[in-house]
Amino acid sequence: MANEFDVIVIGVGSMGSAACYQLASRGESVLGLEQFSIPHDQGSHAGQSRIIRKAYFEHADYVPLLERAYDNWKHLEAITGSQVYFPTGLLYAGKPDELLIKGVKHSSKKYNVPIESVSKQELEKRFPQFQVPDDYEVLFEPDAGFVTPERAVTLYVEQAIKAGATIHSNEQTRSWKQNKGSIEVVTNKGTYVCKKLVITAGAWTGKMLPELSTRLQVTRQVIAWLNPKGQEQFELGNFPCWLIDDHTQAGMYYGFPILSTDKFGAPEGLKVAHHYPGLPTHADSVDRKVSAEEEQTIVQSISKFLPNGYESMSVLKTCLYTNTPDENFIIDFVPGSNKNVIMAAGFSGHGFKFVSVVGEIVADLSSMGSTQLPIEFLALSRLFRA
Repeated sequence: MANEFDVIVIGVGSMGSAACYQLASRGESVLGLEQFSIPHDQGSHAGQSRIIRKAYFEHADYVPLLERAYDNWKHLEAITGSQVYFPTGLLYAGKPDELLIKGVKHSSKKYNVPIESVSKQELEKRFPQFQVPDDYEVLFEPDAGFVTPERAVTLYVEQAIKAGATIHSNEQTRSWKQNKGSIEVVTNKGTYVCKKLVITAGAWTGKMLPELSTRLQVTRQVIAWLNPKGQEQFELGNFPCWLIDDHTQAGMYYGFPILSTDKFGAPEGLKVAHHYPGLPTHADSVDRKVSAEEEQTIVQSISKFLPNGYESMSVLKTCLYTNTPDENFIIDFVPGSNKNVIMAAGFSGHGFKFVSVVGEIVADLSSMGSTQLPIEFLALSRLFRA
């Protein structure tokens, strides 16, 4: 029947687009349901660029997944003829005894990820755009860079459709329930039946899985595109991606080179942001207006490390983080579903680089009931332990 599928994917954003492709390429009949357009700017994946790096300070166990993610991004490029990964290198800076520098060194040593130590003199020569305190240590990861989120989502959806998937945009899922031998999904446009269900709903995961709503906190994040002084020094090819641990406040600041809007799309400017959970919000009622105080805070913080980084403001936008208590992802079967419902959620603001591998993992769990990729540390059960 037209409304029956092997797998339904709720949420065709970042993780969902890759999951649809992986599942369809394995011969599964797939329906992807997305409440907005594809791609869109209401959730977590909009904004032209996302950092990708291997020397993962957050948790060394992510590195094997990143190795696979890099391979899968290259595969997407190969089958589409479109570049999505741009190696710019990534500059890290922070106090030697703080999380960022210690974590980068640990992951690098454990998994032989190439990183370089950058002296104060070398920093002034190679990266004169930066100004960091004398007691900061500076490292450089040459194979890091950025991936293009809107392009990646679009390409995965196109490839999913080529492989036979059905994708419905602007269709909102209202409910789902597991029956004996099948799963029923109800939207604002119809009712569908499937054998397996994948929930990659981002900031709307709590609506699809209410029992997790207390374990997931959605926050509103501010992203800025600045007009710098002397634009050429900050353009792609002259300036790396970067991540700096500001010891005077919680979280870290990060940014990208200026990207041509002709090639990468809008907005225009030097993209910068603060990696730290922002104000709690609800995915359906986000205040998208950025206050003057928020603008001033980000400009002042960025100007400490990039003295020529701000001359005027170009664009201010918001996006959403969906945070777990430990800021690690959840990729697992939904409890009580007899391994028929899979969830991937709680990416806590650092998930997009993993899209290409998460799609594979989700497809493994759906089609085989397990995966060879190391995801034990991302199990849901950890969040419910006493």
